Amino acid sequence: MVHVPRPLEECSLKIGIVTQSYYPKPGGVTEVVHHTANGLRRLGHEVIIITTRYNGREKDDPGIYRIGRNMLVPVNGALVNVTIGFGLRKKLQHIFHREDFDIIQTHCPLVPTLPLLTLKAARKNQKVVGTFHATAQSNIAYHLFKRPLEARATRLNRRIAVSASAHQFAHKYFPSRYDIVPNGIDCDRFHPDVAPIEELTDGRLNILYVGRMDARKGVTYLLRALPLAQKRLRQKIRLILVGEGKLRGFLIRRPVILHGAEIIAVGRIEPHLLPRYYTSADIFCSPATGQESFGIVLLEAMASGIPIVASEIPGYRTVVTSGKEGFLVPPRDPERFAAAIAELGNEPALRRTFGTQGREKALMYNWPIIVGLLERLFYETLGREVDNRTQEPVYESTE
Repeated sequence: MVHVPRPLEECSLKIGIVTQSYYPKPGGVTEVVHHTANGLRRLGHEVIIITTRYNGREKDDPGIYRIGRNMLVPVNGALVNVTIGFGLRKKLQHIFHREDFDIIQTHCPLVPTLPLLTLKAARKNQKVVGTFHATAQSNIAYHLFKRPLEARATRLNRRIAVSASAHQFAHKYFPSRYDIVPNGIDCDRFHPDVAPIEELTDGRLNILYVGRMDARKGVTYLLRALPLAQKRLRQKIRLILVGEGKLRGFLIRRPVILHGAEIIAVGRIEPHLLPRYYTSADIFCSPATGQESFGIVLLEAMASGIPIVASEIPGYRTVVTSGKEGFLVPPRDPERFAAAIAELGNEPALRRTFGTQGREKALMYNWPIIVGLLERLFYETLGREVDNRTQEPVYESTE
């Protein structure tokens, strides 16, 4: 029998993406949602994002519903987004009924409020896919409310984890089959040829940190490693801190000199500047103490051709192979961080080798590839057979 491909319009889906993290709020999940939605649209699908309001001044963008208002809640040493407001479930039901999605993807599906309410608000004929991002040693809320959350989780038609670490954490409390589909990276935006920040190209060895300055991100350990590294290096170093958070209040915008090492805390920057900060760096450092399920900032650095020194935690081992794209060292160990920084700092050839190998690995995570894997899973969830328009998926299914 000759197989005749169906027209593209017959294969296209109407997809709703529910997330409590989205622009103008920066963050890993925000970037995942943005690139997933754009990638699926390029494949011919209609995608609508359902999220919350942050400052109340967001424009009514096409393809986005905003309901309720965001509130930051401290969880696991970080501030997480939670949507508050009256009638959230009814508003979700109205959206789901009006748009009649083929499939709904909800990020962090067992977290209050919008993701969890989605499992109640979705129509019976709508397939629901949950993407699990978090990782930790334990979760008090999951432990205390395991039974009702497990009952809610049965509404999920498919479960996706962004890494082996995220899978292990979710499976610990809610055993089931999970498909591992990693986060992606825009390898055109983050590229070694992006022009650096001119004033940072003055001969100092630039060490870059990007992320929130929360306790679990380990910035204090990096600050303690800095003078130790400076003693071993042949040139003066500069630490560039990009991001906001509690520890930001202890730092100032003008440069600080610590044992010969310069520290600049630039705070939040415009998105178009971020790739330029990466290419201004000689080494990228991420000293997180744990609870990182993946590490998008590592991919951004690798795509930019920058070698890495990061904590050896499960989520980071997913992305970086120590001794190939950079060095992974024990968390909370300023001495080991300093030694790794010094080794890379004193060996330009090694930095170039790690940077080249990092770029090669990052290309495997380019968004068109990752979105293609997600599209295939959506079709499988709906029981549809279509011609594969992207490369053969290589995601992993786990029980």
